[in-house]
Amino acid sequence: MFSLIFPGQGSQTVGMCKEFYEKFDKVKNIFDKADEVLNFPIKKLIFEGPKEQLDLTENTQPAIFLVGYSIFELLTKEFEFNVSKVKFYAGHSLGEYTALSSAGFLNFEETLTILKKRGQAMQSSVPKGEGGMIAVLGSKIEFIENLLKENSFNYECFVANDNSEGQVVLSGKIGDIKKFSLDLKKNNIKNILLPVSAPFHCKLMNKATNIMKPEIEELNIFPVKKNIISNVTGEIMNNTSEIKNLLIQQIESKVKWRESIKYMIDNGTSDFIEIGPGKVLSGLVKRINKDVKVSAINREEDINTLKNIYGF
Repeated sequence: MFSLIFPGQGSQTVGMCKEFYEKFDKVKNIFDKADEVLNFPIKKLIFEGPKEQLDLTENTQPAIFLVGYSIFELLTKEFEFNVSKVKFYAGHSLGEYTALSSAGFLNFEETLTILKKRGQAMQSSVPKGEGGMIAVLGSKIEFIENLLKENSFNYECFVANDNSEGQVVLSGKIGDIKKFSLDLKKNNIKNILLPVSAPFHCKLMNKATNIMKPEIEELNIFPVKKNIISNVTGEIMNNTSEIKNLLIQQIESKVKWRESIKYMIDNGTSDFIEIGPGKVLSGLVKRINKDVKVSAINREEDINTLKNIYGF
């Protein structure tokens, strides 16, 4: 059985999805519709940049969703990919919205609109330059959590993404992040300050939660019978009310990506297909379990390869 996974921020590149747009009317129509819904030339930004504008959270979130959703629609409508064979849908952070929309829980136009608002809310939650994120490589999460606990009097950082074995991302105020980085270096642990403008998935996003709570509560979520995994719990979301509550919690909660992948594997997934720009999630999945099969779709060639493997 295979499951579909959808990437989040950090996967964006200028020019993503352009090959599909130029060749397939299905993708062209979706991109043109996105410009209309957002009243903003997001298509031009995705294809031409500048990168600095594409990397702004309020643009990145709808842009990555648009690419992932377009590829999914192309896969299912043009290449007749059989979605009844999909065991689980899951997305990393904003990718959870792509998963929900692709699975039929959310309307395309509503998803675009709310991700623009979500990006703006998260961007404005902490003044630019005051917060940041740091990736810790090659260390177990238990060690990191103990280090934070032992030094809680000196700085406060939060585990934002439990991505895979040996890759954890933390959020915090810049001063605290730098102190934490020094302690990691003392323990010979590699860490990288990430090029983001806000400390996502921690309590510093509380302002964004307050802005987005009424917006998410008003979302039209359809009662589709598909298995969708929550970042917050690492398990299936069971009903529309739970989906809304978990999407609200997700803004400040740790992304349990490692737990999500393990849950899907433990419950019958042997193959993963990453739908969206890049191959970030593919790499994380292989770190979590090297025995599962992982594929990513970025070009028509990728779809044809999968078609030969799975026979759709």
